[in-house]
Amino acid sequence: MPKAIIIGAGIAGIASAIRLAVKGFEVEVFESNAYPGGKLSELNVDGFRFDAGPSLFTMPQYVDELFILAGKNPSDYFSYQKLSSICNYFYEDGTRLTAWADKDKLAKEIAEKTADSRQSVLEFLKKSEEIYEITHHVFLEKSLHKVRTYLSTATLNSLLKIGKIDSMRSMNEANESYFIDPRTTQLFNRYATYNGSDPYRAPATLNVIPHLEQHFGAYFPKGGMNMITASLVKLAEELGVRFCYNSKVEEIVLDAKEVRGIRVQGQFLEANLVISNMDVWHTYRNLLKNEPFSSRIMNQERSSSALIFYWGINKAFTELDLHNIFFSEHYEAEFKAIWKEKKIFNDPTVYINISSKYNASDAPAGCENWFVMINVPANAGQDWDKLISEARENIINKISRNLNVNLRDHIICEDILDPRSIESRTSSYQGSLYGTSSNSRFAAFLRHPNFSSSIKDLYFVGGSVHPGGGIPLALLSAKITSELI
Repeated sequence: MPKAIIIGAGIAGIASAIRLAVKGFEVEVFESNAYPGGKLSELNVDGFRFDAGPSLFTMPQYVDELFILAGKNPSDYFSYQKLSSICNYFYEDGTRLTAWADKDKLAKEIAEKTADSRQSVLEFLKKSEEIYEITHHVFLEKSLHKVRTYLSTATLNSLLKIGKIDSMRSMNEANESYFIDPRTTQLFNRYATYNGSDPYRAPATLNVIPHLEQHFGAYFPKGGMNMITASLVKLAEELGVRFCYNSKVEEIVLDAKEVRGIRVQGQFLEANLVISNMDVWHTYRNLLKNEPFSSRIMNQERSSSALIFYWGINKAFTELDLHNIFFSEHYEAEFKAIWKEKKIFNDPTVYINISSKYNASDAPAGCENWFVMINVPANAGQDWDKLISEARENIINKISRNLNVNLRDHIICEDILDPRSIESRTSSYQGSLYGTSSNSRFAAFLRHPNFSSSIKDLYFVGGSVHPGGGIPLALLSAKITSELI
């Protein structure tokens, strides 16, 4: 039986383990932390449970697919419910807007509360669908670094329509052409942050993202986001995958440009192939110490990072739902601060996730578990302690102002995650959440491939390689890689 070793038990590493086990490989996964999931893990503080990282669940079919591939019924392991309302938006002028899952209801909501028409929203969503239909089976589901991808009929059809994916202007420029109300433009500009990018620079091709959310829906996993990790680990173990925790890999061992195995805790372990779910930057710098690497890829602009406050709140807020956004009044200035000045804007857009709205046991009775996040620059040596202290005050003031409450009186416990701790816990270079940014129209082609062109039997999965970051794309990276093997 051929042996595969996977470095890192992030969601892409776990999915890769399942796919290879189904193919007949003996699989071992080595994880430096004491728990699986990477960013997709959980945190418990004083009776409150928090999903530590990703909080939005879309395209559940990519999770279900892994159970089906293994001949299992997904609902025996994992269940989820579709959200009727995806997010509540709060603007500083007092506007409150609900992003309904039903596109007609969303269009009606925007038409009633902004200067934009129902038809303009529906036309925008139609364009989002068109971009998806042109790009998904090429840019998301196949390797962009293999000649055979470009010889398929589907790829050729997509290339003939390449002018329709709106890559020549920025997301903001495109959105301003669809909408006359800045509030609507801001709402749809926000989707650039789903892969850590800047809507004022990223190509309008990223307007594909609203289709993924509106057409396929947004969901809440029963038990919280961490159940995605827990259910897939259970499946992997049933397939014979062995997880080794607290096991930091020290080196990928090569012989004449061919993988021989890994070195972990001073011990050599042989393998027929190795898949790295570690950030590609750290893979090259720390595990392939004597191997040349592409400076072009290694020096690419990183995606944004996050500052997260996990707050236990001793009050229930009926105006809040699972997903909530409090917009900055000066959106372009916020992104300028993040991307050009490498600092945190004094009026950041604040995202609040409250899983106890759907999973009551995540907080004590009468309380709520607030996952409070703002977008921040990747770590470039800033004075984070000072930035975090200032941001905390600005966030509390903003929420208090919008909800007409003194939030300080209701925070009864706290934990914090910042770019430094994101990197130390997940090996994400500079604490970037999605590997490299998508601020270039060529970003999809510039990401590191899912294989090494110079080292035989070395592969890569996860958010730092093709097709990108976020749960669905990380799962697709595992699918692409397994098809290459």
